Amino acid sequence: MTAPSTPSAPGGGRAPSRRALLTAAVATPAAGLAGALAADRPDPDPPADGKAPGAGPAPADGPTVTESPDPPGDRAPFRPVLPSDGLVTNEYAFRRPDADDARHSRDWIVTSGSLLARWTFGWTGVPDGEPPGPGSALHTGSSVFRLVTRRRDFGDTAVRCWVYLRPPGATDRTPARDWDGGHLWLRYHSAQELYALSFRRRDGKVVLKRKHPAPGRPADEDGVYTTLATAGHALGHDRWHQVCGTVSGPRDGRVRITLSLNGRTVLDAEDEDPGRLVTAGGVGLRGDNTEMAFFGFTARNHTGGRPRAEPPAEGTPR
Repeated sequence: MTAPSTPSAPGGGRAPSRRALLTAAVATPAAGLAGALAADRPDPDPPADGKAPGAGPAPADGPTVTESPDPPGDRAPFRPVLPSDGLVTNEYAFRRPDADDARHSRDWIVTSGSLLARWTFGWTGVPDGEPPGPGSALHTGSSVFRLVTRRRDFGDTAVRCWVYLRPPGATDRTPARDWDGGHLWLRYHSAQELYALSFRRRDGKVVLKRKHPAPGRPADEDGVYTTLATAGHALGHDRWHQVCGTVSGPRDGRVRITLSLNGRTVLDAEDEDPGRLVTAGGVGLRGDNTEMAFFGFTARNHTGGRPRAEPPAEGTPR
């Protein structure tokens, strides 16, 4: 597996539009997703508040640090800013937090794989099964991609973002599995305790699951999944899709979780045995054997009703 390359953006004069940047990517010899982003939705619509999603400065030499434009707090929306290009943070920084060459983010923790930026989009890089080094230059490790916020105060929350996934592959470390694809995390307490919303799996299903520690087993062992809802809904690969997940409650001891894709609610379930997931946690993204990009990641307070449907943008399946 060759190392992911970094295509150069058009330079000189006025900053180019996102459409120009992504169109230029097609003509740039870049690995995987970076050369394909312009194929479907090259010019994202601005969000309702008028802020460009993910606009931010190019990373400087040394540790990459990104900041959220909103101050931390229980009611502050989470709208993380990514640099225009380069490594944001990775598994190396998580496992060696005190290393001089570790790159940390103020918004994100990557417990496995690599988070890179490409024209202010988040990107897994080209997935492989080898652990990344300090700069993810030779390997990304993103065949197992785990991204979670540093903030853990997301209670009743709606998370929205646009995602772009390539068809899943496999590595020697990670053979093909039905669940390969993209997943959203809500109320993340730990790697063993969270809600997982699978929005695109290899088998074409969408699934809501609760993950909780195995009874009677050490807390650091892998958790146990309980399926709360499932349906058949296969999003197209190599296209942009809007993903929205919500969690609210408890109400009468139950936690409600919904998953909407391109403005349509595809799963709506209540967890009657949420355990400690009645309390706030982090939010994030997971990828398995899948190259993925995302932008416009936002987490806001959610009242518990159905998520507000946003009209699909140009080029989005209806």
